[in-house]
Formats: sequence, C-alpha cells, structure tokens
Amino acid sequence: MTAGMEQCLAQTRRHFLRSCPLALGSFALAEFLGRAACAAQTARSDANPLAPRPPHFKAKATRVIYLHMAGGPSQLELFDYKPALNKHDGKPCPQEFLEGKRFAFIKGVPEMLGGRTRFKQRGQAGTWISDLLPHTAALADELAVIRSLTTDQFNHAPAQLLMHTGNQRLGHASMGAWATYGLGTENQNLPGFIVLVSGGKTPDAGKSVWGAGYLPAVYQGVQCRSQGEPVLYVNNPAGIDRVMRRTTLDAIRDLNHLQHAQAGDPDTLARIGQYELAFRMQTEAPEVMDITKEPATAHEAYGATPGKVSFANNCLLARRLVESGVRYVQLFDWGWDHHGVSDRTDLRYDLPQKAASIDRPVAALITDLKQRGLLEETLIVWGGEFGRTPMRENRGGSYGPYIGRDHHPYAFTMWMAGGGVRRGLNHGATDDIGYYAVENKVQPHDLQATILTLLGLDPFRFRYPFQGLEQRLIGPTGEAKVIQALIA
Repeated sequence: MTAGMEQCLAQTRRHFLRSCPLALGSFALAEFLGRAACAAQTARSDANPLAPRPPHFKAKATRVIYLHMAGGPSQLELFDYKPALNKHDGKPCPQEFLEGKRFAFIKGVPEMLGGRTRFKQRGQAGTWISDLLPHTAALADELAVIRSLTTDQFNHAPAQLLMHTGNQRLGHASMGAWATYGLGTENQNLPGFIVLVSGGKTPDAGKSVWGAGYLPAVYQGVQCRSQGEPVLYVNNPAGIDRVMRRTTLDAIRDLNHLQHAQAGDPDTLARIGQYELAFRMQTEAPEVMDITKEPATAHEAYGATPGKVSFANNCLLARRLVESGVRYVQLFDWGWDHHGVSDRTDLRYDLPQKAASIDRPVAALITDLKQRGLLEETLIVWGGEFGRTPMRENRGGSYGPYIGRDHHPYAFTMWMAGGGVRRGLNHGATDDIGYYAVENKVQPHDLQATILTLLGLDPFRFRYPFQGLEQRLIGPTGEAKVIQALIA
C-alpha cells in the first residue's frame, strides 16, 4: 500500500468535509439550479406543453416542411453545374485536393469525374438545374438555391445529427423539437412535430434526428406511417371502447401526478401529456392521414398511390398535416448514397430513378401550397447531410464497373422555398470543379439560425438550461449567423 492510499484511508468524514467546502458548495449550487430549471419546465408543462405560444418577434413562417434526402444527393448532377469539371474527367486528381484530407472510402489518387447529367438555366433568375428535375426546374423562380453549404462531418450519422440537432453527438434536441418547444402547435389533437419516412430505411442516425434530447419528451417527433395505422397502437384494442380508455387514462394520470409530487421528475408530466395527446389523436389522426379522401387529380399531381409507402404519399400527407395545424413536418427519404459499388448506387442507373421519385411530388407540394394560400407561411427546406466528391470513388483503391462519388463535406447544395424566403435567389458558389465553397459559405448552424429566425424565434437567446449550460440549437458559442440574403 502506498503512502497516499494510507493517507486517504486515515481520513475521517470530518476531515473530508473540512477539506472541501468549495466542492460541496458547487454540488449544492448545481442541485439548486437543477431544481430551478425543473420548476420552470414543470410550470410550462402544467399549462399544456403544446399550447400555441407567441414568437419572439413577428414570424415570416408559421410552419415547416423539411425534406431530407438521406445519404447525400449529388449536387454535381442536380444543382451545381460545373463544365470545367468535365474537362478533367478521367484525369488523376491533383494532390492539392488530397493532401491532409480524409474521405470515407477514397484511397490513393482517384480520377476526376465529370458531371453525368445535362443542365439548363431556368426561370427569370437563370438558375442552373439538371434535366433530372424537370418539374422542380419549372418552379425555379420559387426557390432560393444555396450552393455553398459546408460541414465538418463526412459520415452519415454525425452529419445528419449536426444538420438536425446542431451537434454531431447523440443526446441533443432536433430542430422540430425546438420549434414546437418555442411555439407550441395550432392543433391540439395532433402532434406538433410529425415525421414521415420513405426509401425503405430510417436515417443512419436513427430516431435521434427527430428526438427531443434534453427537452421534455412531449416535443419529440412522432413517426407516422402512410400505410396501415398512421401511428402504431393509437387505436383501441379489441374489447376496449372510448369510455373505458378514458377511465383508464384518468387513473394512470392520477397515479402519475402522485409520482410527480413525490419525485418531481418532469418526464412524468411529459408522459401524461403524451397519453392525453394519443387519446385526442384517435379522433383526428385517421382522418388527416387518409389520402384516399384527396381527389384523383391530387393523386395524379403528386404521383401518389394510397396504401403505398412512398415519398410522393408523404409529400401529400405533409400538405394535409400543415393544413391541419401541425407545426413541423419532417420527411426523410433514404437512398441518396451513390457510391457506385452496385446498380443500386450507380449515378447513371439509380440517380435518375431517385430524382424522378421526388421531382414531381416536390413540385406538386410547392404548387399545391401556393394554390391554397399556404406557401407564404410554410417554409420548405430541401437537402441532405453533405455532398459528393468531384472525384470518382475508388473503393479499396480500384474501380469496378459502376460509377459513383464519395462523401464530400466541403461543398453541397440545398434550397428553400415559401415561408419568407426570397424567391428566385442563387446564394453562394463553389470553385470551378465544385470542390470548395468559395462564396458566402453556409454552415449548418447558419441554416438553423435562419430557419429559427423565419419562425420568429431569436436563435441567439432561444435556449434551454441543461447540465449547467444554456443549450441552443445553434450551439453555445457565437459563430452562427443568420443568412439575411435569404430572407425576403
């Protein structure tokens, strides 16, 4: 036994308490602050956590539809026209683009890869859009295209988390959760934040990209389905009618209130709120989620097929949901990770199919919202978690029969429409081959700050106390900036 260990064993409780008064004081302060935060949260929860609340200032958008193309769509085949890249097609990549860089799969010296699609300038703004998106291209003057997005993450899960929660690590609140925490929702019979998934798979980051993190659980996204029951187990089981369900929930509510009075856990109140919301959803969710009630002309416009799981159905559902007062609707469409290691990930074969699967529904969504007078207050956001490299992916250092691009964090494209966004705008630019964003760079926190601002929420003072830190969607430091050029 060392002398230090003998000294520790010889210390009594009195010696310990006398030698660390500052540490004990900090423990007490942390406990006090934690109780204060819980008390504030409890007050809000007791008053109805999803009740509509006023924004910090006048909002330009009152609802959001976020269309996330999970996997990272290739900007070089869709929105970022680079004729100079075509001149370098098949040539070795210059060392200046490889030194000090990390890629997900590229090894050694890859070949440059020219664009595999044709582009035209569209609309009065002359926006370059690929021939793969003819319906979207016809609405070019409704879009604000941002070609200068960058991120510091090059793997799917952390990049998706950063884009939606403001942090690449698990445990943080998603943008939809922040929006409903700050503003509540207009329809108390539906969740304030609804998630729809297509493409046969959930995002790589899992359900954390629509989680509530440290916010009360009532603000997390509720995943609904376009096939079968909209929400699993929302209907009463056989032998249980609505009166019996109400009696059961009243008893559970009373027990939960007793538990909260004893333990003070705010999650208990969130649980009560979720039970009550599920009860109210039984009357309205099946009606809102039933797209068979739409006319045949709507199904044709969106390319929707009732009873099928598809991005088209989800776009039509998104319109019905925001029309019914849902604050934030998040669509995830998986299948945009075109590495070129199979037919399914080849830019030549699969990308045209993926583009076609979203082109008509997206255009129909914009047109439909505009015709109904909803576009002015509905913010639509389209994009992925990062872009694709100007080089051809050589997985394992060699090429096969397929063509694709690796993950690229240094430049990618997103667009926004409606909800106070400047129409027909082309914001930012990349270099001649689309490797770096060189003009008006936009970070994920900048995009998040801009979305919150459009919703009337001050991204710099909109915060939540957790673990001794004033948590914000845009992070605790001050680097984020609102993209004023995007705001009409």
